[in-house]
Amino acid sequence: MIYEKFSDIKTAVAGCSGCAYAVTRKNTVFGEGSLHAKVMFVGEGPGAVEDETGRPFVGPAGQLLTKMIEAIGLTRNDVYIANIVKCRPPHNADPLPEYAERCLPFLRAQVAFIRPRLIVCLGKVPTRFLLHEEGSMGALHGRMITKGSFTFMPTYHPSALLHNEDLKRPAWEDFKKIRSFINDD
Repeated sequence: MIYEKFSDIKTAVAGCSGCAYAVTRKNTVFGEGSLHAKVMFVGEGPGAVEDETGRPFVGPAGQLLTKMIEAIGLTRNDVYIANIVKCRPPHNADPLPEYAERCLPFLRAQVAFIRPRLIVCLGKVPTRFLLHEEGSMGALHGRMITKGSFTFMPTYHPSALLHNEDLKRPAWEDFKKIRSFINDD
């Protein structure tokens, strides 16, 4: 579907009942940030705090993501943050492929309006759905991958960093690459 205004996408997401996640959600989590962002961060789907607030990445993993964004000289208002699915999967499970496929047109429409220079895939799920890469995050993280007119970079999901301290150093190296990439303007 082609949307004339960015707000039309948000309205479509809010009214979506295309999968079972819509039945159990409290709020849709559309995304937020600058519509002129050079960098777009894409996660898998909302968690419990995000479902409550309707905002992406505001729980513990989101707080870490915010700190990492700030550590490279940006703010949440400078970037755009979204997810593959716009409703919380039960028990924070990975989104089912058929549900993700129903939500991807919304994300593609967001990307088409924002036109970021870099799309950062936060974890395996967005890497799988956006890049069709099935490798380990250890092998994929930090690679700049061009598809069409967009550059993507997989990195570790902030929740993985909260559970495994050893991943913080490689994730920081990835974020330094993000900084270098966007500063090459």
